[in-house]
Amino acid sequence: MNNTQQYQSILVQPQGRLDTQGGRALEKQLVNLATNPQTLLIVNLEQVEFMSSSGLISLARALKNARTSGCRLVLCNLQPSVKLIFELTQLDSVFEIFDTCAAAKATVEKAVLVA
Repeated sequence: MNNTQQYQSILVQPQGRLDTQGGRALEKQLVNLATNPQTLLIVNLEQVEFMSSSGLISLARALKNARTSGCRLVLCNLQPSVKLIFELTQLDSVFEIFDTCAAAKATVEKAVLVA
């Protein structure tokens, strides 16, 4: 018997500032997308130049919701200033963070092949 899993990858690309308003909008979008347990949500932060604590909280809540739904939520392409925020808050150990979106997708595909 051969059992394979297929992940549906969804790329989300916020832009600008992830503050109170931007964070809430992103969280709502991610919650709406995290409905299928076989979903990989890739959040490309390449065009996010600022993230406040509200933005971090919104991403943390979206991650919790994704895990509850059986989805995977990963981050990629963090700008140096945004990456520093994750490191200072030690959230870099909570989130899966990749240098590129391709690396994020490849890691999941590799994990599915091994399983």
